Amino acid sequence: MNTFPETLDAAVEQAKEATKAAIADGYKLIQVELVIPEIALQSEALALEFAGIFADYGSGVKVMFPDTGAAALAKRNWGEKPFQVTDMGSRFTPIETHISPEDEIFIVACPSSVEVERAEKLSNLAGDRPVIFLIPQLEDVAVVGIGLAARKLRDRFIKNIYSCYYLRPIAGGAILRCHPSRWQIWLEKESGYELATELSSKPMGEDLERLMIKLTNPEGETNESTSPRKKPNFLGNLQKFLRALSQ
Repeated sequence: MNTFPETLDAAVEQAKEATKAAIADGYKLIQVELVIPEIALQSEALALEFAGIFADYGSGVKVMFPDTGAAALAKRNWGEKPFQVTDMGSRFTPIETHISPEDEIFIVACPSSVEVERAEKLSNLAGDRPVIFLIPQLEDVAVVGIGLAARKLRDRFIKNIYSCYYLRPIAGGAILRCHPSRWQIWLEKESGYELATELSSKPMGEDLERLMIKLTNPEGETNESTSPRKKPNFLGNLQKFLRALSQ
């Protein structure tokens, strides 16, 4: 059983291990989700972290950014690296022109719902080569839509992306998925986090709210009988972690 990452840098290390394990277990279309405020601003630094775990692939690793500006900035900041850096194409340069037979693994940094069609095309072009979507934001109803076409897109593509790592702090605890473990809910305690339950699917919406009420208040205690708890340091380390990534 995995442990809870008490800091964000520990979460990133845990996510890297989960990614390697998922690929070793045969998963080809995977995503790493850190549902944390401002983390998307550090997609460049995170992409560099994840590219480093595939050093054995050398130039077979291709790191892709949503646009040419982000790709150019990463190239400038990173300097010479053994892997490739490019973008996901545009309406003038289709993504097909950015894929070559020599590519072995793709790391896509923070693709949004604007790039969802290109992300789907990449997954098709990749074939049996792994594609890692790093902190993706592919499903925005305002962009993807809610009609038949959007539902088909979700069914044929978005729902088939395997969450090898998911971390989302919530009121009173956090949701964690770390391959090969199941979905987990951890509760805040005086000195950290404690595993409360494991689930076969991702807890969401009203089901999550009801479950948290049951887990945090199993005896139906009133607020008066519940003593205040000291907050663990997980979110308290957010700004420190983001600053460290920026250096």
